[in-house]
Amino acid sequence: MHIFTKTVKSKFGSLHLGVTENTVVSLTWSPQKLASQNLASQGLATLLPDADFQDKENGLLIEAAGQLEEYLAGKRKSFRLHFGSQGTPFQERVWSELAKIPYGAQISYRALAESLGNPAATRAVGSANGKNPLCIFVPCHRVVRASGSPGGYSGGEAVKIGLLELEAGH
Repeated sequence: MHIFTKTVKSKFGSLHLGVTENTVVSLTWSPQKLASQNLASQGLATLLPDADFQDKENGLLIEAAGQLEEYLAGKRKSFRLHFGSQGTPFQERVWSELAKIPYGAQISYRALAESLGNPAATRAVGSANGKNPLCIFVPCHRVVRASGSPGGYSGGEAVKIGLLELEAGH
């Protein structure tokens, strides 16, 4: 399996995008690493041991990068791409719920746990959120602490606040 990679630069930092021929499989933050190195460091190489990482473009990579750039410019509120991620059954349930959070909305980790039918799973939800391999596309940045403070984020707290402000129209 070939995984095509591209670095997308934004005012928030560098994002590393990975796709197969027809599926977006990874979007991660990294300030320094090359896309293929970042994908491997995020465990994608472990999940896909037969993958061949290539720092070159294909049609889906160009389309996904374009949609991401439109989002970051405040011109896109949803994505029309086919996503694929591999995680535990619980992680995949959390990621599925994250995908339902509307643009500009925010929910708490507890509310997300409650939507899964397990209000006591707040920490597990936070952990699954942190392992989301498709940041922005699967909007884990929309989950905040019950107090309204941002909480953790793979791109850092300032990036999370920036994305929330972008969506709020600030």
